[in-house]
Amino acid sequence: MPTVGIALTALFSAAAVAAPVKLDGPTVQGGLVVGYAEPGSRVTQDGKEIEVAPDGRFLLGFAYDAAPASEIDIESTDGESVTIPITVASRQFATEKIDHLPPEQVTPDAEAMKRIAAEREEVTAVQTKPTATPLFTRPFIWSATGIISGTYGSARILNGEPRAPHMGVDVAAPEGTPVVAPTEGRVVFVADLFFTGNTVILDHGLGLTSLYAHLSRVVVKVGDHVRQGDVIGALGATGRATAPNLHWGVHLNGVGLDPALLVGPMPSASSRN
Repeated sequence: MPTVGIALTALFSAAAVAAPVKLDGPTVQGGLVVGYAEPGSRVTQDGKEIEVAPDGRFLLGFAYDAAPASEIDIESTDGESVTIPITVASRQFATEKIDHLPPEQVTPDAEAMKRIAAEREEVTAVQTKPTATPLFTRPFIWSATGIISGTYGSARILNGEPRAPHMGVDVAAPEGTPVVAPTEGRVVFVADLFFTGNTVILDHGLGLTSLYAHLSRVVVKVGDHVRQGDVIGALGATGRATAPNLHWGVHLNGVGLDPALLVGPMPSASSRN
């Protein structure tokens, strides 16, 4: 599986820009790519305008079902433009079966569906309101360590019923395990939701957000600024969960990306002790 731990190092240093246009990161389904252009440039991806930081940095994301080809157009302040075609590599995703969930969490009643729809709108609004300036300065780290019990893009079959693909990574560990900020950010959402239980969303700037679900407790509030490694809560089993785990999602302007591509392999048990 492609990783971006090395490529993303350039994301955190404006001095890394050595050419008019530079792209770092894996162009694969679920991947995040960091771009650099002349400050003040206008950038579009497949016709959609992309937020550009004052220093010229921008982010590109590829959905789990992204088409095999994408096109980036960059127009500089003097009117010159460049078009960069990108080939997006496809991936094979797993199928995950989860049984013994409460029936009302797999097929909610009408009242619950109203709540779910309202919560989904609220979360989407937070994930699609970009902050123009990057808030982070370091590559991402794992927010919790343990056993990876759910992978990005996997087809979910719940109590035998097919559901939407899984947009994140699940980490199984004992309840109460600390959950930390993977890099710098600002807390923009804290709530107890139907499916994800106690949920926190961090804004990292340029439309990049991260979501932490099923927490047993939350120790931050909206508006807090967190540094890499700051505890934001504790791993739990709130919402739709059969055992304690952290669901960790990463989104760029609402598009779900693969968190595992940002951090590399899970640390070994010996290195966690």
